[in-house]
Amino acid sequence: MKPDLLSLLRIDLPIIQAPMAGVSTAALAAAVSEAGALGSISVGAGDATQGRAAIADVRRLTDRPFNVNVFCHRPAAADAAREAAWLDYLAPHFAANGAQPPAALREIYKSFVDDDDMLEVILEARPAVVSFHFGLPDAHRIEALKDAGIVLLGSATSVAEARQVEAAGIDAVVAQGYEAGGHRGLFDPERGDPAIGTFALTELVASAVRIPVIAAGGVMNGAGIAAAMRLGASAAQMGTAFILCPESSATKHHRALMQAGEGVITAVTDVVSGRPARGLVNRLFSEIGAPGHPPLPDYPIAYDAVKALNAAATKAGNSDFTVNWAGQGFPLARELPAGELVRLLGEELAQNGWVPRQASA
Repeated sequence: MKPDLLSLLRIDLPIIQAPMAGVSTAALAAAVSEAGALGSISVGAGDATQGRAAIADVRRLTDRPFNVNVFCHRPAAADAAREAAWLDYLAPHFAANGAQPPAALREIYKSFVDDDDMLEVILEARPAVVSFHFGLPDAHRIEALKDAGIVLLGSATSVAEARQVEAAGIDAVVAQGYEAGGHRGLFDPERGDPAIGTFALTELVASAVRIPVIAAGGVMNGAGIAAAMRLGASAAQMGTAFILCPESSATKHHRALMQAGEGVITAVTDVVSGRPARGLVNRLFSEIGAPGHPPLPDYPIAYDAVKALNAAATKAGNSDFTVNWAGQGFPLARELPAGELVRLLGEELAQNGWVPRQASA
């Protein structure tokens, strides 16, 4: 029998707000946690100083458990020739927006796998939960976090990855289906993406591991959470469902695209950052990501180029190169305060047969 995830996480509802970098905020995470679910922030796209401040910001708003997400990608290998070729490829887009590409690209943030300063920050802060994306850190880091009493979650896009998560001693696995918005959690993108849908992956992983499974990708309401739980999940992780909440940091343009209706679609591309990720299609996907582009710099070096292009385009009043992460279920997103959305999700869950632990006692 799998451990009880809600007791492990000390939450009332089987709902985890996904730590979507660029969208999640301290206010969003705190509101979700205050409503009885698990709020999340991402510190993967920042340094240790920023990570410490982000955790403190949440702590000022809630004393409930929350999740801190870190990136465990393979550290980037600089390649000056490949990076120069990529900037040459992007140069016409910079010129069209009255700007020049940067002279060089840099690794804009470190991986947790070799970021001792971030590890120290997390061990000092001791958040209730830490989650890993893009892979796993080494056994020493995992042991240090567990010794600090932190519950650990690891994302997986396949049964093989889920088994690695379990073998590493992680407490629960996030089964990330292909529908999910944001970056794919692939351990090794060079091996290709299995592109397994959320419900199929949830059932496959639940039958393959003994730790609790959290379904992620395309789950937008209580009916979806209940369906995932019937397939063996202990909870659902939801990111796109929270983008329209006023507490998120999504831009007006991002929100407008989410609410535009027909004609807006999502797709997966690696040209934004150097790793596959799902977002709302714009010229980044259709033009820059068109077949025939040069080899990409490593993640996150490639992201440095797109961030510079977006900054130049935005300064020129052009939103064509914005990054707007979203999953396939985005048309179902609701514009509600985060706490109110969590309560509504709980009501929908109950309508779909889920019985809270207190009621079942």
